[in-house]
Amino acid sequence: MSSQQTAARLRDVFALAPVIPVITIEDAGQAVPLARALVKGGLRVVEITLRTQAGLDAARAIMAEVPEAVVGIGTVLTPADYERAAELGAAFAISPGMSVELLDAAKAGALPFAPGIQTASDLMACVTRGFELVKFFPAVPAGGLAAIDALAGPFPNARFCPTGGINAGNAAQWLAHKKVLAIGGSWVAPAADIKAGNWTLIEQRAREAAALRPA
Repeated sequence: MSSQQTAARLRDVFALAPVIPVITIEDAGQAVPLARALVKGGLRVVEITLRTQAGLDAARAIMAEVPEAVVGIGTVLTPADYERAAELGAAFAISPGMSVELLDAAKAGALPFAPGIQTASDLMACVTRGFELVKFFPAVPAGGLAAIDALAGPFPNARFCPTGGINAGNAAQWLAHKKVLAIGGSWVAPAADIKAGNWTLIEQRAREAAALRPA
């Protein structure tokens, strides 16, 4: 598969839902009811982070039992993390930042990858390797929508998935930006509600987030 095909696959995945829940899960046994609540609420794409030991097992369980869900692996920090996500059969991988080693490993691989960027230098390293859809993190502390405007000037083909400081109160502003393809956030399914099994509440938040898609 060519790099252009891989990039197209990533764009197609990110276009499935306006909000990608960023999931930090401690107990893989809660992954399936969580995913079912998110999908029922209208959010099919989920990012399962590698911040906990349960991350890969949670992703594996969702992929096996909730086929409607589109599972990506987040907090990918190293080439080894990228390879684990690929071996798992994830739909995509996404990172909070970038390194030359990780970018080169992802360029050589077939798994769609969204590197994390914060600066023009970060974005230059990504686009010169063919990664034009990137995660902008942490979005609000790194300059917010004004930073997206500034970066869009010298990088007109770049598209962004901002994450970090985005919530139900400001999500619509981000999604209205023409360079933003989707946004990520933990407010839909925060760790406390996952731990408590508040599936009805999570489903309701997912429904509200799914309704944010721009016309």
